Amino acid sequence: MSLSSKLVPLNLSLPNTNPKVAFQNPKLSSVSRQMLLTIRCAKRSRRTGKLRYPSEKKKLKSKHQIQVEVPDKFQGFWRLSKLEVSVQRDPGKDFLGVSEALLEEIAKVLEFPVASMLPPEAFSVVRKSFDARKSLKEPKFVYIVDMDVSRLLDLEPRTWDFISRLEPKVGQVKHMSHQKVFGDIISIIRDCRKNCEGAVSREVGNIQLGESYKYPATEKPKVAVVGSGPSGLFASLVLAELGADVTLIERGQPVEQRGRDIGALVVRRILQLESNFCFGEGGAGTWSDGKLVTRIGRNSSSVLAVMKTLVHFGAPENILVAGKPHLGTDRLVPLLRNFRQHLKGLGVTIRFGTRVDDLLVEGGRVAGVKVSDSRDNLKLSSQKLGFDAVVLAVGHSARDMYQMLLSHDINLCPKDFAVGLRIEHPQELINNIQYSKLANEVQSGRGKVPVADYKIVKYINGGDVVEPLNSESMGRSCYSFCMCPGGQVVLTSTNPSEICINGMSFSRRASKWANAALVVTVSSKDFDTLNFHGPLAGVEYQREFEQRAAIMGGGNFVVPVQTVTDFLENKLSGSSVPPSSYRLGVKAANLHEIFPNYITEALQNSISMVDKELPGFISCDALLHGVETRTSSPLQIPRCSNTYESTSLKGLYPIGEGAGYSGGIVSAAVDGMDAGFALAKSLNLYHGSIEPLLGKAQSASVTNY
Repeated sequence: MSLSSKLVPLNLSLPNTNPKVAFQNPKLSSVSRQMLLTIRCAKRSRRTGKLRYPSEKKKLKSKHQIQVEVPDKFQGFWRLSKLEVSVQRDPGKDFLGVSEALLEEIAKVLEFPVASMLPPEAFSVVRKSFDARKSLKEPKFVYIVDMDVSRLLDLEPRTWDFISRLEPKVGQVKHMSHQKVFGDIISIIRDCRKNCEGAVSREVGNIQLGESYKYPATEKPKVAVVGSGPSGLFASLVLAELGADVTLIERGQPVEQRGRDIGALVVRRILQLESNFCFGEGGAGTWSDGKLVTRIGRNSSSVLAVMKTLVHFGAPENILVAGKPHLGTDRLVPLLRNFRQHLKGLGVTIRFGTRVDDLLVEGGRVAGVKVSDSRDNLKLSSQKLGFDAVVLAVGHSARDMYQMLLSHDINLCPKDFAVGLRIEHPQELINNIQYSKLANEVQSGRGKVPVADYKIVKYINGGDVVEPLNSESMGRSCYSFCMCPGGQVVLTSTNPSEICINGMSFSRRASKWANAALVVTVSSKDFDTLNFHGPLAGVEYQREFEQRAAIMGGGNFVVPVQTVTDFLENKLSGSSVPPSSYRLGVKAANLHEIFPNYITEALQNSISMVDKELPGFISCDALLHGVETRTSSPLQIPRCSNTYESTSLKGLYPIGEGAGYSGGIVSAAVDGMDAGFALAKSLNLYHGSIEPLLGKAQSASVTNY
């Protein structure tokens, strides 16, 4: 279709606004002072499908959603969403109850005239978030509240008329026949067992949950779980609760000794190769910010089961309500200690300081593992252990494990990930940028509002770039990773000849610094440019930049740094730099010399674009640290989507972040939990589907974050 066929005539009458002035164009002199002009305008095309903006998709979904008739408004629960309370009227971020101000917002929804007459006991807070977007008139807390109708009527019968007029409203008011109550994974499995015992005692064979659990045989199946990060811990928990004989093998140390080893690194620069910020009980996430945010569905049954389990082992209950839940290292340490004691109570054998050197394979199937003392570099203390199955739950820094898997011809697929730098600002600056006048309410993590953070996602497509880009920089995403408000920059190297960093925070986030990684996506095409090929090309790509950073820092774990202003101008003003939270020392350097141009150009333009949204982000006090390379696993170990078993070797179950299937504490825990049920089923410890217990499992062949 030609363009002219899409054009619509538009008639405009343009009067001569000054009749005293004649038209100068002689061709128009005979024309009346009121001209008729025809302008052809292109029809505005409608956005459809994936081209629609998120706001348009949400509006369309609301328009097409069919409201279901409520059979009985006076039974069950009503969920009230988008209840907004200003900061001045709210008790603050740490208060998770029902305040007077929140009751007033509830009363508005019910159209109840006197908010003070509403009993707070009839309402429970499901979610509490803080919204400080620049587009708002003022920052506010946003609530989701469940209303127990029966209890409300018992305590205040005069609400009957108002409930009778209450109608569902998409995204704001929803009726539920019953409140969704989820237990921790321990309670779920034990309830399943009780139902089974009840079914057996009554000789009834048609109870759904009772059919799922099967009494273990006299000789329990033996399972090795390699790695005690979130995926390994939750896989061990599920398998042990269902009756397997589990041995948890961890190359690092328990959190008590691991803490001392990290202290020796920070104070005396002594790096324990097997016990550090990456290796040890709890995995790399133990000494991090302890974020519990995830993109796999905050309200999914599996995520809620993981969160409830963390509370069972000592996490504060506010993680179930907070919009951006996090724990902090100081809370993770005692939690992991409780987790360990529970596993031991189930009969799990835990072997710390034990490194898996090889797999024992017989007839194309895993028959066990060969292990040695992780402090024994010569592997003189090696021994062979037999198992019916091996769950591989190592982290993404266990590079020697990848090499070992290759020796058994196990398929490893290179995976996209991201590399970049960690930027650090004074936390007070970020508070002022995000909160303006409200910044005084932060009070080092003890105030009414959360310590300010930020999230950056930029797509480099040439449209908004500040500096000219080469073609290799185009089409990449640049985003913030592991943003740690009130945190510090820490060393996550596992080799003295490499420098790799990350961020961590304690629960209060009371540090005077805010840091976050700014990373750019890379793929196998980028690995090829540095002549890295094969399954471990991504690993070598990471190692190359980590070694460059170590050389640039001058050794002894000193980190190369550059001010943001110098980085944007590709210059080095001098040896003096702003203070850094990194405790092993920093050295001024030109960070452009570490990465290829396509990465530094993408970082430069992303930082410039962010400053337009967050004025002040480009600051003389902002400091870039190099390098951040281990944002996620550089490869994936293919596995069956239903059984979680490796497609290359029977009896091997690759799970978690190191296997390329998760990214973060919660998603790794969910992956381990789902894999535990799948393996228990193959070992004849569990029958049926986990859907009645935990809903639909995450796809075992897809990376989840």
